[in-house]
Amino acid sequence: MTTTSSQQAQQAQAQKAQQTDAAAFVAPRADELAALLVTGADRRPPRPSALSASLTFGWRAMLKIKHVPEQLFDVTAFPIMMVLMYTYLFGGALAGSVSAYIQFLLPGILTMSVVMITMYTGVAVNTDIAKGVFDRFRTLPIWRPAPMVGYLLGDVVRYLIASAVMLSVGLLIGYRPDGGIAGILAGVALLMVFSFAFSWIWTMFGLLLRTEKSVMGVSMMVIFPLTFLSNVFVDPRTMPGWLQAFVNNSPMTHLATSVRELMAGGWPAADIAWTLGWSAVFVVVFGAVTMRLYNRK
Repeated sequence: MTTTSSQQAQQAQAQKAQQTDAAAFVAPRADELAALLVTGADRRPPRPSALSASLTFGWRAMLKIKHVPEQLFDVTAFPIMMVLMYTYLFGGALAGSVSAYIQFLLPGILTMSVVMITMYTGVAVNTDIAKGVFDRFRTLPIWRPAPMVGYLLGDVVRYLIASAVMLSVGLLIGYRPDGGIAGILAGVALLMVFSFAFSWIWTMFGLLLRTEKSVMGVSMMVIFPLTFLSNVFVDPRTMPGWLQAFVNNSPMTHLATSVRELMAGGWPAADIAWTLGWSAVFVVVFGAVTMRLYNRK
């Protein structure tokens, strides 16, 4: 009996406290709420600039490497394999010696390897779409192309790593650029500009195709003919006339020639102009298509 009476007393006190709180509560007026919202709007953080948003998404792309370091395989082991394999397989047959062939091959194989790595941009975009990440990106108050530009900026770091690895291996096996450090830096800089522009093709495919396997398949169909039908491995003058016409006007040929000549201490103005022109076309055409697909997907 005593326990029951105590519980009833506690319940009565709780009800009384609730009634007191309800009586003390006064609903805010509309003007007070409006003033609060206006005051809160003044304290909103500023909208990030296009550069800030792009760099943030670029850093996000780099963090993926931190959590999945296996992604560095294609910019470390793959370039080393490419340099050693093609140098020692073709060096004696095409140039008579490895030391002679590496002077011609290394800038070309560097160009080819970095351009081939660009296709992983489309795979990463497609993977994020499948996970629903892009739906969240589109709701953010940021510059619309920032996620795409961020992907490409993050991949430029990967291209630089691949370039450094291949040049280091090349120097170890006998490559000696006559252009010195300045020529190497100029060649790599031009390669980064072209690769950034070329990657817009794969962002388009990443948005357009349904699975990452289909992105990989289409990318290989485009990259292999484009890279092998060039002057990466041999001088086009040894090719049939009809093939020379295609190879001499290929963007890969202009890029490989530019990088090769810059590292050798030359200044191939015509090939540099063609390379920059192709880069501008890729950004304008495929960048526009990419953003249209991104806004409508």
